[in-house]
Amino acid sequence: MNDLVSLEIADAIATVTLTKPTMPPQFFAEIEEVFRGLSKDVRVRAVVVRSAAKGFSYGLDLPAAMTELGPHFAGGTAGARMELLGLIRRYQGAFDAVAACPVPVVAAVHGMCIGGGLDLAAACDIRLASRDAVFSLRETRIAIVADLGSLQRLPRIIGQGHLREMAFTGKDIGAERAAAIGLVNEVFDDAAAVHAGARRLAEEIARNAPLTVRGVKAVLEFGEGKTAADGLAYVAAWNAAFLASEDLGEAMAAFMEKRAPRFSGR
Repeated sequence: MNDLVSLEIADAIATVTLTKPTMPPQFFAEIEEVFRGLSKDVRVRAVVVRSAAKGFSYGLDLPAAMTELGPHFAGGTAGARMELLGLIRRYQGAFDAVAACPVPVVAAVHGMCIGGGLDLAAACDIRLASRDAVFSLRETRIAIVADLGSLQRLPRIIGQGHLREMAFTGKDIGAERAAAIGLVNEVFDDAAAVHAGARRLAEEIARNAPLTVRGVKAVLEFGEGKTAADGLAYVAAWNAAFLASEDLGEAMAAFMEKRAPRFSGR
């Protein structure tokens, strides 16, 4: 039973809901468990990540985290340093699981999205925001180098200049600025509207052939940091292996019969 992350699956869409405003150590274990499970669930065609708290997330629960991390700051032994490294890597693995989900993940952000909240949003494929959303890569302001993915994932989303400004200053940016720099795709009036908008987008994704959508995500992920030639070779091999499908036949039949296709994922 998860207390910090809830999961609901309906009509091929998984809704992952953060239930608390911060991320204590147990949160990372729970969200990793949820996304490892979703990655194996062939029923799921899209995922929405949202929050039931006042804001999307204020990030790491520092008092709770220090209970776990604190003992490793005392003393300078190699053993303590290695244990701290292991804890950080474990936290990183939670958001790695989000990023590795084989189906598209849509983040619906409202209110504050700070630190670990931004790390989580950056691990998603698409981000939507309410008008009151505030984003901050705030670790610099508390003497920490952000280590859960924002520094690695945001360059491809917003570019080095905008990322460096956020990371060096720890400043807050609003939804309109976030949209202008490409951090979010669309801004909605309020939390209810952004949650509904994320659901609609997930439904739009889920209407497409599910294996094809998974293939698009796999090809995009492979192409990161590689040449166009490498990416073209990979997608050619992908289609040579997976282009022939029942869904392709259904797409052709639907086109000829002037109706909406009914994809089965086969």
